[in-house]
This record gives sequence, C-alpha cells and structure tokens, in this order.
Amino acid sequence: MVTKLQRRTASRRKLQFLPTLSNTKSVKRSSIVLNVLLQCHKLKVKLEEIHREYQNLMTIRNQYFTLLKHIQVSKEVKVEKVGEEFVVKVSCNKGRDKLISILEAFEELGLNVVRARVNCSHFFAMEAIAVAQDQKTTDINDVTQAILMAIEKQGGEHIKDFRQVSKY
Repeated sequence: MVTKLQRRTASRRKLQFLPTLSNTKSVKRSSIVLNVLLQCHKLKVKLEEIHREYQNLMTIRNQYFTLLKHIQVSKEVKVEKVGEEFVVKVSCNKGRDKLISILEAFEELGLNVVRARVNCSHFFAMEAIAVAQDQKTTDINDVTQAILMAIEKQGGEHIKDFRQVSKY
C-alpha cells in the first residue's frame, strides 16, 4: 500500500519538471499547474490554426488543379531556322504518343534531333533543335506542316485549330 508520504514525494518529483516545461519561475503548485494548462491551451489553439491553414491550402491546390484540367492550351507550332538548324517549339493539350508522332515526322523529313526538352505535366510542350541529315534544303513551312500533320494524325485534332507562327 502506498502511503501519503510516498504519494506526496512522487507528486513533488513530477512537479519539479513542470516549471522547466512551462518556462515559469513560480514555486507554487497551483501557479505551475495553471501555467502548464495555459501552455497546453495555447498549443492547442496554434495546432487548430495550422490545421485550418493546411485545409485552406489544400482547397486552393485542388481548385488550381481543377482549373488546369479545364484550361485549353492554345495550340502552337513555331519553327525558326538558325543557320542550318531548325528550332522547333510545340505546345498543345496532352495526348497519347504526341512525342513519338513528332519524332517520326522529323525522321520522315530527314532531320536529326540534336537537343530536345519536353514537358508533359499539365500540357504537352516541346522545344527541339534539329539538323538536316543531308544538305538538302528543307523549308520551314514543310517542317511546320509535318509537325501539324503528326499531331493531327496522333490526336485526331483538326489542323485549322492550330496557330502557326514561322520566322525566317
């Protein structure tokens, strides 16, 4: 059986840690307990505030992704000739195997891709530098039309929906 003295000493040992946890200099037991309760309440309020902020951020994130799904990216193909290289920029909605179709179009034209950068996170975007395999002259319009045909063939989209921009 636990005596009153043993309970009192155990209680004092426990209370010795509370002033350090609650950053109080008081030695009165009631003051220490009140400070600890106040600290617990402040932490609970902070946690609730963080939780509300997190819920707001998640709502904003979900709305952002919903908007991204509904946004129609303007379809665009830009081809520039810099020296003997063709700089090709393509942007359109995502679809299956667009990259493969475009690369096959390059191959049919006899163009080697020297460098390419592709992004397919929310829409399809590609920047590529291509060089002709042989020294035959390939026209910018031929490259543009081949890419448009590749995208149309791949996605079943209509060519009139594309905006063409070519620079000489």
